[in-house]
Amino acid sequence: MSRRKKKSKAVPVVIVLTVLMIALCVACFYAGHFVETQRKAAREDLEQRQEAVREENRKIQAEYDARLAELESQTSVTASESWPDHKSKGWDLLDLSSYPLENQTAETKTRAEVMATGMLLVNQWHSRPEDFSEAALVSLGKYYGGNDKVQVADYTISLFPVAADALKAALDAAKAEDLIHYMVSEGYRSWDTQNTYFQNKVNKLSSKYQGDALIEAAKKEVNYPGTSEFNSGLSFTLRLYDKNDPEVGSTKYSASTQGRWMNENCWKYGLVFRFPLGGWPLDSSQDKSFKTGVSSKLNLYRYVGKGNAAVMHYMDFCMEEYIEYLEEHPHIALFENGFLKYEIYRQMVGESDTFDVQLTRNAPSYSTSLDNMGGIITVFEYD
Repeated sequence: MSRRKKKSKAVPVVIVLTVLMIALCVACFYAGHFVETQRKAAREDLEQRQEAVREENRKIQAEYDARLAELESQTSVTASESWPDHKSKGWDLLDLSSYPLENQTAETKTRAEVMATGMLLVNQWHSRPEDFSEAALVSLGKYYGGNDKVQVADYTISLFPVAADALKAALDAAKAEDLIHYMVSEGYRSWDTQNTYFQNKVNKLSSKYQGDALIEAAKKEVNYPGTSEFNSGLSFTLRLYDKNDPEVGSTKYSASTQGRWMNENCWKYGLVFRFPLGGWPLDSSQDKSFKTGVSSKLNLYRYVGKGNAAVMHYMDFCMEEYIEYLEEHPHIALFENGFLKYEIYRQMVGESDTFDVQLTRNAPSYSTSLDNMGGIITVFEYD
């Protein structure tokens, strides 16, 4: 009897434990479901908050873009509010010589800072200044690396950075048109190198001429040291070359698609064809040898800066003509389709080591360059 009683008491304990286990499992299930539900709700709330922030950022960006566009559209009006009327279509050049710079300020510069920035005139009548420095020259073969390399005849070819950057921009634009194989065949020449060329020519002509006549005869074929465009550090020549295809190099550069494209478009990148002759390099080219003093067919380009190049292109000026024009019209503005592109101002500074460059606060950016004619040319860019 006692054994049956003990055995019957064990049954309820098992049942209780089973019920507890089931209850625990159910509780865990609902607890897990509750946590997942909470997590899901939190994720949805976070996503909603993030989307609200993104939407607010889009609104702020849209308002900023609209304001920026408004300011940009007002640039031409503000900068030319008191100026004469200009054309609303095509290019138009205004002579503003009787108008002062608006909203003026000034910045002190040294000759060294603006010596090699673009407009230094170097020709047979104007030798480069005695304080000219080669320090900032860069090797074209090393200045750009990797896939951005500019093809050069050798690694000694160098230019000042502004010219190297303009050249690269032009070559990149040509490449976008599937025009390649450009090679820089020559760049900067030192005074000593130019002197070696000149003395070699003198020696060659010494059997025919003597004294001053010999020097003048040599000058007709080789520039006197310091008077060559190659002495500026802002000029270079181009030709075509492909080491895997000799036919490319045998093509006449000026008649090639690459040459024609460069001659038609280089001004957009601040470069000009330095020595145009009648019908060369383009059929429309006018003979400028009476101003440049050079009648040789050289595929030579010169960096002058975008604003100066644009005016020279529009007015069909060589460099000498352009500086002469600015001497007579020291304040001009160039418009395209009614919008101000460039405002250009020339001021006399003589041979001063330092000077105050006259500026306008209206322009977003500017560049200043010594012209080797006693003046500096400041170009204000409005786009």
